[in-house]
Amino acid sequence: MMSDVACTEADEDVLQYPASPQVVHYAEQALLGALLLVPERLKTIGPLKPEHFANTAHSALFAAMRTVSPPTPEVHRARPVWPNQLLDAAQPQARALTASYLHTLISACPTDAHAPAYAQMVRSGHARRVLRRHAGLLAQAARAPGPDPARTVLTRADQLAVYLDELTTAFPSHPGSMPRTPPLPASTAEASVEAEDEERMLLATATAHPDGLPRMRWLHEGDFTVPAHAALYACLTALSRRGAPVDPITLLWEAQQRGLLREGLQPAEVLDLLAHRAGAPEYWGQKVLQRTLLAQAGAVAARIEALTADDATSIHQLATGSRRALSALSSVRARWHQAVGDTSSGTRAVPPPTLQASLPRQPAAPVGPAMRHPARPAR
Repeated sequence: MMSDVACTEADEDVLQYPASPQVVHYAEQALLGALLLVPERLKTIGPLKPEHFANTAHSALFAAMRTVSPPTPEVHRARPVWPNQLLDAAQPQARALTASYLHTLISACPTDAHAPAYAQMVRSGHARRVLRRHAGLLAQAARAPGPDPARTVLTRADQLAVYLDELTTAFPSHPGSMPRTPPLPASTAEASVEAEDEERMLLATATAHPDGLPRMRWLHEGDFTVPAHAALYACLTALSRRGAPVDPITLLWEAQQRGLLREGLQPAEVLDLLAHRAGAPEYWGQKVLQRTLLAQAGAVAARIEALTADDATSIHQLATGSRRALSALSSVRARWHQAVGDTSSGTRAVPPPTLQASLPRQPAAPVGPAMRHPARPAR
């Protein structure tokens, strides 16, 4: 029999687990139990890596299975050489592993013949976690912009797109692949004092330098956070398209003809807004559009996070829904590249090689309720 190892106080801390483990946790246990029972099943489970396991103890145990040569079937049936070797190899990386826990893994396996199915469940759980990690990085880039927020957001979006390509290849499609998770409400750029100031500066400079308006077709009314500012910008573009004179008075007249002054906008307020200007309209237009780009990226990330949180959504459904969400960023992205004169809009960044390995893992967990009778090797 395997010699049990006493749990230290630190081991007890590691073995603590949230109240309700996810289904993939039991799939990991069943798979490891099958491989403990029948080491030959390692040849049948397909491509699987230690980092595919959410539980660190499970990951360490599977890594040991990949490095320790299993005994012959005759020796394995006669003595517990294989479990003892695995325990010795895995314990330096996962001190919570004990001989009793290996017995629990064996008890958690209904039948070792289903090991390939359990392995696919483990791969699916890993894919869901990595996709959620990509969405989290995209959301972080949108919420906390750095020196070049647009480039950072688009790089994260490219990495997400590359990973979705990998998912589509690794997980085949099936009937009913459209996601069932309800879509989130449409998101717009968040109104703030800074956003309002940028929009006011854009209106003032565009009125003073209307020759730049034809070059700013990449900016839309929907990019403004203040409806009155969007309406005044529509007046400016209308005057420019007609070739009409553009100045504060003609803009005020156009606003009156469109009924804007009946909606609470005062003439003196408009003239005061246009009196304070600095810089070029293209500069402020890019500021406004960049805010839309970040808001749209945040909405994409929120949609993907909602999809990954729905356990009833398959991996192929996740990939399909995530592609649809990401496509909403494409039009804003194209307009951004027009605004900054970037011709590299079709290139994708390669995801960092350490992204998947650096995913946060769940703590090593004791198993949920153990089965009373250990599974027997399928014959």
